[in-house]
Amino acid sequence: MIAGFKRTEVKRGIEWTVQPMSAAQALNVYTCPGCGRSIEPGTAHLVAWRADGIMGDAADLAARRHWHSHCWKVY
Repeated sequence: MIAGFKRTEVKRGIEWTVQPMSAAQALNVYTCPGCGRSIEPGTAHLVAWRADGIMGDAADLAARRHWHSHCWKVY
């Protein structure tokens, strides 16, 4: 379950949908694509997926990735 308000951001010329995930909602372990380290359960972070629909909305959503907030900021 994702928590927080979605927003759109442009990073490196690509439009992304970004949604915060609260610590209470973070129940699984994810690998951050920014640093390659684990995002442990109970760690607030961001979920991001392409917003441009090039591959279709369903494919873009299926390709979403979980990022440490600081890794996303410097991406």
